[in-house]
Order: sequence, then structure tokens, then C-alpha cells
Amino acid sequence: MPTLIFDCDGVLADTEQDGHLRAFNETFAFYDLPARWSVVDYAEKVRIGGGKERLKSLLTPEFVVDAGLPRDIAGQTEIVAAWHRKKTEIYTSLVADGVMPPRPGIARIVHAASTAGWNLACASTSAEASVRAVLSHAVGADLAAQFSVFAGDVVPAKKPAPDIYLLAINELGVDADDVIVIEDSNNGLRAAVGAGLRTVVTVSTFTVDEDFSDASLVVSSLGDPSPGETTRVLNDPLRIGPGALVSLIDLSRILAAPRFKHETHVHYNRKVAS
Repeated sequence: MPTLIFDCDGVLADTEQDGHLRAFNETFAFYDLPARWSVVDYAEKVRIGGGKERLKSLLTPEFVVDAGLPRDIAGQTEIVAAWHRKKTEIYTSLVADGVMPPRPGIARIVHAASTAGWNLACASTSAEASVRAVLSHAVGADLAAQFSVFAGDVVPAKKPAPDIYLLAINELGVDADDVIVIEDSNNGLRAAVGAGLRTVVTVSTFTVDEDFSDASLVVSSLGDPSPGETTRVLNDPLRIGPGALVSLIDLSRILAAPRFKHETHVHYNRKVAS
């Protein structure tokens, strides 16, 4: 059965600058930490897969001393987990407040895929609560309920490792040849391609200049009808030729196209983190 797997941040909504960055900085203020990330700072932080992992990047020896933090690994792990819980709480509140509108075409393509009987899933390094909040906001509660969600610490290695996508296709019981992933970052693309999955990239604010040469299609967005934002094709190596909107027919043509030489069919053989 055809399957559509979405990343969350930057794909369902342009969440990074107005959502995650704001939530990180509000968390730093809540805990009175000597840190504040600018947009320029965060452009580097988004290259780190996972919210806890981004928080851990603060823990230089100097920062640990300045902030009065534990010096042992167990103590630092515990305090980072507390920061991350607070950050997730702040972020989900921002989502509920409608701060981050869905990206163009998401609700449209999800509705079309659901009507056609496709499997729907979301695979993200973000916390599951954050992912489900964005998903419901982007497509509505009824369509969101049809998604299988793979998120957070459900696998031992986060993107660009392929673990999250290998887990998804294993749990869904689908063949890699029947799957299309929608991603927005080079890390996400590498994870999907590493799992042997064809990938469409919809570039986002922080990823527009990244390398997407391994993608099956690269576009500005999936697009919405007038007066919405139409699709601008950035790279179309398979010559799919989407028009003003990326359609389910376009995605079906990608599934039917021959694979790139670099694409491989990978079987899930990693142990999932408990």
C-alpha cells in the first residue's frame, strides 16, 4: 500500500524560529540560565538532531561552572531532561495558540492521500507531544488520528541516522518501494535515503541553502490553490513536472520512477531503544 511519511518541524509547519527557538529561549529564562540563542545561533543548532541533543550542546565546561550545574553525567542528563520537559510544555502552548500556521499544501495532500487509502505517518526527532500538537493543528484532529507517529527517543540514533525511518517501515509493515517521505532538511533527507526511501523536500526557512541533490523532487512547498502559495520547483531530476501544486499523482509518479543509483533497499535490523 502506498505510504506517505512526513517529518514534522519545517514540513508540517515552519516551526523552528517562532516555535522551537522561542521555546528554548523561554526555557533558558525560566531556569535563569546564562544562554540565549539568536536566529543565527539557532541556524547552527538545527543541524543537531533532537531537542535534548541541542540542549546538551550548551554543556561546555565553562557553561556548567557559570550555571552552577552538576558535573557528573547522570546529574547533567537529569537536568537536561527537566529543561526539555519545560521546553516541550512551552512549545505545545505556542502551537495551541496558533503561532505557527501549517505549511502550504499539507492539509490538502494529506486529505487526498487519506481519500485514496494511503498509509499516513510522521517520523520526527522532536518529542511525541510536540509532534502530535503540530500534526493536529496542521491537518485537523480527524486526519491526525489516522497517522502513525514515530518520534523522540523511540530509536537509539536520531537523524541523519536512518533509524527512525527504518523503524517506521518495519512497524507499518510496508515495503520501501511503496514509501515517499516529505522532508525539509539535509539531515532528514540523509536519514530517509539511508533507509532506502524516495524523498520529496519542501525547503524551509533554515534549510533553503542545504544540499538536496539526493532528493527525488525539491520544491518551495507543496502549494495551495489561489490565493495560497503555489509551488516553485527547485530540482526535478525525475522530470515529474509538477504544476502550481504538488499532487498525489505527482507523488505516485515518483513511486513509479526508477530508483537513483544511490538509493538502496534497506531492511530494518537495528535494535529499538526501550
